[in-house]
Amino acid sequence: MSHSLPQLPEPEYTVIHMGAAPEVPARIAADIQEIGVPAGLIGYEYRALNEAAFMGGIGEGGLVLFGASGFFGRIGIDVATRHVVHTPHIASASFSHVNRDLASFHRCVTATIARFPFYEADEEESCQEVADELRELISVLDGSAVVRAGFWETFCDDVAMGDYAGGNV
Repeated sequence: MSHSLPQLPEPEYTVIHMGAAPEVPARIAADIQEIGVPAGLIGYEYRALNEAAFMGGIGEGGLVLFGASGFFGRIGIDVATRHVVHTPHIASASFSHVNRDLASFHRCVTATIARFPFYEADEEESCQEVADELRELISVLDGSAVVRAGFWETFCDDVAMGDYAGGNV
């Protein structure tokens, strides 16, 4: 089955102050309402959901999901650690690290959007250089963010492969 997603507008850093389902722990619901979450990143890498939802049975305390990633993935907060995490599928029992906290996620999203567009279609030789620059930038903002097979490392790998050439979002 082939999935086709429509082209998204140019990325712009915007904050959404979303509500939360009743099952979401109060302290995390308050953070999501008061601090907010980024509306999106670039393309379909991350987009905010309409409402934060609780997903139990994962980790020590469950996850509070606030964003979609790709076709099936979700971005959320690990209730036990307050780390921002990525789960590859809503039905998955596993997750990987994204950022040490919601504020760090905001900083990394803001900096990445500010750097966009990364290169043009005829600049393939600079793809790896831009990816390395983004890895360094994200690492400075959150030393825990660029981990093997993690959200930001995978994003930078996509940049290195030229997935964002010509402003493809």
